[in-house]
Amino acid sequence: MVGKRKKTESRYNKQSLSQQIMEVFAKSPAKTLNYKQIAATLQIKDMGIKRLIVSVLYDLVALDQLSEISTGKYKLKAKMGTVEGVVDMTSRGAAYIVSEEIEEDIFVSPANVNRALHGDLVKVFLFARKKSKQPEGEIVEIIKRKKTSFVGVIQMSKSFAFLVPIGRNMPHDIFIPLAQLNGAKGGDKAIAQITEWPKKAKNPIGRITDVLGKSGDNDTEMHAILAEFDLPYKFPEHVNEAAEEISDEITKEEIAKRRDFRNITTFTVDPADAKDFDDALSIQKLENGNWEVGVHIADVTHYVRPGSIIEKEACERATSVYLVDRVVPMLPERLSNGLCSLRPNEEKLTYSAVFEIDEKAEIHKTWIGRTVICSDRRFSYEEAQQVIETEEGDYKDEILCLDKLAKKFRAKRFKQGAIDFDRFEVKFDIDENGKPLSVYFKESKDSNKLIEEFMLLANKKVAESVGRVSKGKKAKTFVYRVHEQPNAEKLETFNKFIHKFGFEIKTASPSAISSSINNLLKDVKGNAIQNLVETLAIRSMAKAKYTTINVGHYGLHFDHYSHFTSPIRRYPDMMVHRLLNQYENHGKSANQDKIETQCQHCSDMELRASQAERSSIKYKQVEFMVDNVGEEFDGTISGVTEWGFYVELNDNKCEGMVSIRELEDDYYEFDEENYCIVGRSHKITYRLGDDVRVLVTKANLAAKQLDFVLA
Repeated sequence: MVGKRKKTESRYNKQSLSQQIMEVFAKSPAKTLNYKQIAATLQIKDMGIKRLIVSVLYDLVALDQLSEISTGKYKLKAKMGTVEGVVDMTSRGAAYIVSEEIEEDIFVSPANVNRALHGDLVKVFLFARKKSKQPEGEIVEIIKRKKTSFVGVIQMSKSFAFLVPIGRNMPHDIFIPLAQLNGAKGGDKAIAQITEWPKKAKNPIGRITDVLGKSGDNDTEMHAILAEFDLPYKFPEHVNEAAEEISDEITKEEIAKRRDFRNITTFTVDPADAKDFDDALSIQKLENGNWEVGVHIADVTHYVRPGSIIEKEACERATSVYLVDRVVPMLPERLSNGLCSLRPNEEKLTYSAVFEIDEKAEIHKTWIGRTVICSDRRFSYEEAQQVIETEEGDYKDEILCLDKLAKKFRAKRFKQGAIDFDRFEVKFDIDENGKPLSVYFKESKDSNKLIEEFMLLANKKVAESVGRVSKGKKAKTFVYRVHEQPNAEKLETFNKFIHKFGFEIKTASPSAISSSINNLLKDVKGNAIQNLVETLAIRSMAKAKYTTINVGHYGLHFDHYSHFTSPIRRYPDMMVHRLLNQYENHGKSANQDKIETQCQHCSDMELRASQAERSSIKYKQVEFMVDNVGEEFDGTISGVTEWGFYVELNDNKCEGMVSIRELEDDYYEFDEENYCIVGRSHKITYRLGDDVRVLVTKANLAAKQLDFVLA
């Protein structure tokens, strides 16, 4: 009996009781309760504990968390209440709630998360705030789950299994009954669907919906990355079947409805390994000495009809996903690489923007409408670049003319205030098993910039054709690609950083910002901190997004901008084609709320695809470095945090971390304001942008993480 009492007392001290009492009130925020009702709710019969409840209630009144409405009757302080927000989960199981109703994030301890998961929309009860402390609360309702499927590794025991999720934002393993394994074995990577989560259970219960394969296998790992971001890695069979049923016949009646470019010099310029060619350029000299340049885009919406199976799938996916070693297309292969792809010597249906341009790159006329083309030649960027550099080769006159016009368009853009972010891409040479053999950097050359300028021109003019209306008139609903002006606070932080290297940007006006950023990017070219400065400059900018509310594109310095040129791989471009056709046929303005909802979905999916792409690059970088464990490299400090600093290797741009625990010569502290960590005794400083030499100690593929120590 004595043992039992001790156990009961240890369960109920003032701190634990205080938390449980607040939970009772949180679940019934409008109720007035006395100590007996609270004891009954908590199933407490022991008189000693009941007396402790009375004492705790007095304390909670003194702490301003409860009000004593009348003698012995208590209620939550009205000022606390609840707010809605989104869960940002930590690996430890605590959470921060990001809410539009309160400026600061709300901290929620693991004990008060109450089965909410990362990304969930929740209702949070706010505790009475203590001075100078971050707001805290408890999740009292899960309004909407963000996701219920998770990728992880199967761990087996004799009578049950667990799926151990990958990614730091899911702190709970998922319990899998053996009958729900769906063929998965220990060590497999798989996808589990949470089916239930009983109130008193520590872990959710689930079933395996898809077995991805053995950990470490290249296809398994790439599919796992896609699944981690809720992106598909294959088409349902019924979608492929629907694509196979689409006719490839182009009828005379269809051609008669279109402007015919089949006899005008036309070609495509794409990456060497591309299979979906969604844009082509045509060029011919007019009698008045000007040039007619056509930007011809695959007419995807001719084949993909509203309400069809393929349309619904494309809308859901919203974008193709580009991983290191593969493309996961938005449209089935029959469309993306076949019917819609502008392959040479094949008649193709297109949607075009056609321009009359003079020698000074001034535009005299613009025509937008449906066309038919037949591409004469397929160039890779490298082939077109060779023509530009040597002035020899197929269609050299046409390519050199387009290159000259593109350079004039580009010069005008930058003069008007466009920002010149001209960054390289990290690429891998990969063998047939997906193993990275080497790393190289892909830079944008004249051939890339030629295509880019004409695509920008088409996107701009298409947006203007709908968005630019006479004063007093309202523009019809349209899909814009917008880029807002930089956030003043982020710019100031960026300015402080570059000031340490003797640079500065002027922030007096939007045009002053863009011109000084361009000057900065020129000044750091070839400098050791070039990549770092470019990365931080991009981070200081707003993110581009799709919306019906046109605020212009700051980075390009365009008042009107849309995405029209890549409907094979972007759903917003399909939306633009449909709206153009609707308005060309004098249709009424589309429902703005409906289009805006689709725009938000497309922006969300674009972000997910981008995260998956970065994750696949990170995985291949770590895989590439596995054979370099124990070797030394020169690098640049690319990030500083309270737990250490990140180093980007100069040779291959792989990034790893030097943990603060590994710096044993002093006790180091994080100086957030100055982007550095400083030794308390010796004042040795490791600052963002510093050159360091590191030794690779570990390449953790499961965590996609490299560990370094200073050499």
